[in-house]
Amino acid sequence: MDSGGLITLADWRRRMADLYAAVRREAAGPGAWAGWREGRDGLLGGHAQSPVPDALRAAFGGMGFFPYDASWCLVGRVEPTHGDVLNAVGAEFTPVGTVVAERGGDEIRLTLLWSSGYGGGLFLPFGDATNGAQTYGGGRYLLDQAKGADLGVASDGGLILDFNFAYHPSCAHDPQWTCPLAPAANRLPMAVRAGETAPG
Repeated sequence: MDSGGLITLADWRRRMADLYAAVRREAAGPGAWAGWREGRDGLLGGHAQSPVPDALRAAFGGMGFFPYDASWCLVGRVEPTHGDVLNAVGAEFTPVGTVVAERGGDEIRLTLLWSSGYGGGLFLPFGDATNGAQTYGGGRYLLDQAKGADLGVASDGGLILDFNFAYHPSCAHDPQWTCPLAPAANRLPMAVRAGETAPG
């Protein structure tokens, strides 16, 4: 990528991080979610580094979403764990803990990863029973600190897991992208009807 491309990529990351900073300031809820959606759609439809193919951007009308559902606003405690380093698309991901949350009597357990790529950061991809139908077959992302996707920490020290902010990896928009996907441990048996629905 030339210097111009790198500058626009840095701008994409900065703008995306700003959207999440606004969510943290407002405390995630329907209002913050609506602002995040509008800002994200603006970037996907109009930014030079959007994963939406150039030929489709002019007609891009925004992402589909499940209706906002407060029951998917969770706080997860992080249990320390260790595991083998995972290699995916030229980056290493180290398991650093298991995030455990409760929803309606169901326990949700997801392996929290640390990315060693471009600056590092927490990374939390997941799959669920909507994949391949209502959402991308490879799953979605909840956290990716390397790209600014970070909902923050609750007052009790737990990790904020608001699945209404779940979004698709770049490869869901265009197969030219290669994305790290959820490991087997992060494939949930239930349907997470919150967050983005499948592009197109």
